[in-house]
Amino acid sequence: MFLNSIKSFLLKKSLKKQLVNLKDESLRTSVIKVGLFVDESNFLETAALKQEIISKGIVDSNIKILVYRDNLISKEVYSEPTFGLKDLNLKNEFTQQAINEFISDDFDLLINYYAEEKPFLLFFTNKSKAKFKVGFSTVDKRLNHLLINIAAEDYKGFTNELFRYLKILNKI
Repeated sequence: MFLNSIKSFLLKKSLKKQLVNLKDESLRTSVIKVGLFVDESNFLETAALKQEIISKGIVDSNIKILVYRDNLISKEVYSEPTFGLKDLNLKNEFTQQAINEFISDDFDLLINYYAEEKPFLLFFTNKSKAKFKVGFSTVDKRLNHLLINIAAEDYKGFTNELFRYLKILNKI
């Protein structure tokens, strides 16, 4: 518990420095490759959210999912790559290869599906190399290019709003 509070403190400090020097990037191409980053501590409908995105015209093989959970059960098998706070060392480096691959992927669109600000989630979003980031309006506005004001439980409403704005921006 004490180690987690130290990690959170170091993350907040590092994130605060990084957000000052944030680059303004935007999506210049159409959306083909999508990253879906979900906090399953509060939202357990990841498969249904993925199906909703597929129904909007994104190909299944072009969607990559990474899931965060506050409490991981070591013997439980998860359907998607899942990680927690234990996968970050005190140097603010991710120890799991799947996380580093996801961050370095050059997604056309990264959907940050979490409505609660947690230092770990914000740090992950900031580290991502995605061209265009979308998230909830309750999260720090400097991290995402498009903010959607809707409840996290309403994943259908979220995807409808997301794709409506992507059509307006001529990205799909």
